[in-house]
Amino acid sequence: MVHDIKKEGKYSYLEIGEGTPIIILHGLMGGLSNFNGVAEHFPKKGYKIIVPELPIYTKPLLRTNVKSFAKYLEQFIEHKKLDQVILLGNSLGGHIGLLHAKLFPQRVKGLVITGSSGLYESAMGDGYPKRGNYEFIKKKSEDVFYDPKVATKEIVDEVFAAVNDRSKLIKTLAIAKSAIRHNMAKDLPHMRTPTCIIWGKNDTVTPPNVAEEFHSLLPDSDLFWIDECGHAPMMEHPEEFNALLEKWLNDRNF
Repeated sequence: MVHDIKKEGKYSYLEIGEGTPIIILHGLMGGLSNFNGVAEHFPKKGYKIIVPELPIYTKPLLRTNVKSFAKYLEQFIEHKKLDQVILLGNSLGGHIGLLHAKLFPQRVKGLVITGSSGLYESAMGDGYPKRGNYEFIKKKSEDVFYDPKVATKEIVDEVFAAVNDRSKLIKTLAIAKSAIRHNMAKDLPHMRTPTCIIWGKNDTVTPPNVAEEFHSLLPDSDLFWIDECGHAPMMEHPEEFNALLEKWLNDRNF
């Protein structure tokens, strides 16, 4: 996906297409490219795709937490003068989307979560990260997917660089701890935002029972499964992911 990243003040983001805004929230080790399939598909269907770069490694350590990112997202939405947005988040991005929808429900028309943290303590991986051990990082990266080949050398190199940067490592661990602390089980039953849950049946990071728990706790949710799929369905099965999401958006008149 070759699109220019826009920079405005403290915000960097991609913006593609015109129409109903879908804001994409990437995960902890994920980048903007994780959503190439979504970004190519939905602008043709009358949606504006916006992918802000989350300040995961640039906030002060004390403000490196899920709530701070949810507030940053609200500031970004205000900066863009948007209203009634759809949020789509994977992993930590799903958690940020959930918390934002709780804090600013009037702003969020719909929520889409996939492999989201927020309920499950191991959502950030365990026994991790071992600095300097490339093979360990490679194996960990491959474990995120059902098909290990999805973890390209480029993806592994990026994760390896992040965990070998001391500052980034400290912030990664701070976010992981914040995500564990910020369990949303008590909040979800009070959240009325229509929510689409798309989950890989073979997700070992946030296993299928996590999706079922989200579905049972959220009052207005729909749950869809993708077979032979791990923690990042939009990367591993982009066409199926897009088809499920497009149908849900149509069914909800979004």
